[in-house]
Amino acid sequence: MSIALTEQPFDPGALLSQFSAGRSEVGAVASFTGLARAEGGEAKILELEGYPGFTEAEIGKIAEEALSRFGIDDLMIRHRVGRIAPGEPIVFVATAARHRRAAFEACDFLMDYLKSRAPFWKKEHGPAGARWIEPRAEDYSDAARWDEKESQS
Repeated sequence: MSIALTEQPFDPGALLSQFSAGRSEVGAVASFTGLARAEGGEAKILELEGYPGFTEAEIGKIAEEALSRFGIDDLMIRHRVGRIAPGEPIVFVATAARHRRAAFEACDFLMDYLKSRAPFWKKEHGPAGARWIEPRAEDYSDAARWDEKESQS
C-alpha cells in the first residue's frame, strides 16, 4: 500500500507502470486519474491544502478498509496539494486484485471517499477572485451508497 501527497506534478502512466510491474498473481489492475478542470475559464488555478501527517493518516484508514472490504492485493494513492493548473493530474488511484470486480469496486470506493470525506481544503482561483469549494451533493450520495451496501451485508 502506498499513499502520498505531493506538491509536484506526476505522470499517471508512469505510476501505473510502476504499480503494475512484477505482479504475477494479480489478474486485474484498475486505475483512476482525476484532472483539474478549467470550468469554462472560471478556474485558473486550483489550490489544495492538506494537513501534513493527518491527511495521509485519514486516507490510510479508508485504504485499509478498501483492502479488507474488497479483498484486493494492493493499492496506490497519489494526491496533489498546492497550486494545480487546469489539465494537470490531481489524483491517481490504482488497485490490484485477483479479479476485475474487486479492483474496479475498490478503486471506485476510494475515489468516492477522496471526493467527499478526505480532509482536503480546496480553493479555486479565477477571474472573479478566489472561492472555497465544497464537495457536491452527488459526491456525498456516491459515497453514501457504500454505507448502504455495508449495512445490507
